[in-house]
Amino acid sequence: MEVTVIPCLKDNYAYLLRAPGSPRAVIVDASEAAPVLAALQKLGVALGGILSTHHHVDHVLGNEELVSRYPGIDVFGSAHDRGRIPAQSRMVVDGETISVEGLTFRCLLVPGHTLGAVAYFGHGAVFTGDTLFAGGCGRLFEGTPGMMNDSLNVKLAALPPDTRVYFGHEYTASNLRFAAHVEPGNAAVTAKAARVAALREKGEPTVPSTLAEERATNPFMRCDSAEIIAHVAERLAGNHAPDAVLGAVRAAKDAF
Repeated sequence: MEVTVIPCLKDNYAYLLRAPGSPRAVIVDASEAAPVLAALQKLGVALGGILSTHHHVDHVLGNEELVSRYPGIDVFGSAHDRGRIPAQSRMVVDGETISVEGLTFRCLLVPGHTLGAVAYFGHGAVFTGDTLFAGGCGRLFEGTPGMMNDSLNVKLAALPPDTRVYFGHEYTASNLRFAAHVEPGNAAVTAKAARVAALREKGEPTVPSTLAEERATNPFMRCDSAEIIAHVAERLAGNHAPDAVLGAVRAAKDAF
């Protein structure tokens, strides 16, 4: 699978996915139409489908225009988001396998940021929207710390360590500053922050990460770290359960 990163809006990413040699591509999270159309034209391919990770407007703003340009294509999204994702035609459920334009994905319901968040896993990659970022996770707008902990540390963490992680926003540098704040002894965070700074200095995106990198550097996937637990101890009131730690870390990040 070929993946083309498409910067959108202020700091969003859409992704153009293409089976080798296919004349049609799939878009993950059509944040806006114009950059997607430009990428399709540059590669000389047509659009064959849209995979929406969740209903927030900065991930679906381009859906209707793209469907008007390419009538008949399917727009995939969680069944929970029925009526909230523009032009949605396919309602997916947890564990469902979908095939589109020669590509196959397993749909993983990953609530926390929103209740209908979906990650699409296939071809050695996972597209996580705003559930899992490099070095962070999305704010808990609709879900609970327990939901986010299960999404990150049970469901996504069970994927192969070398799975490439394609996320919804370019937040990596700021996320790693927070990671260093709550776990200053983590050498992997320091090393990754240096690599990220070099990429951003050149104007390059920080995608993809890998699940192995996230388990080593992402504080929301390191809720058993003694250093992190000590940092948020005042918020925990003695409750060191993983969901309590994740909630405390999220609260600390929100105030960072």
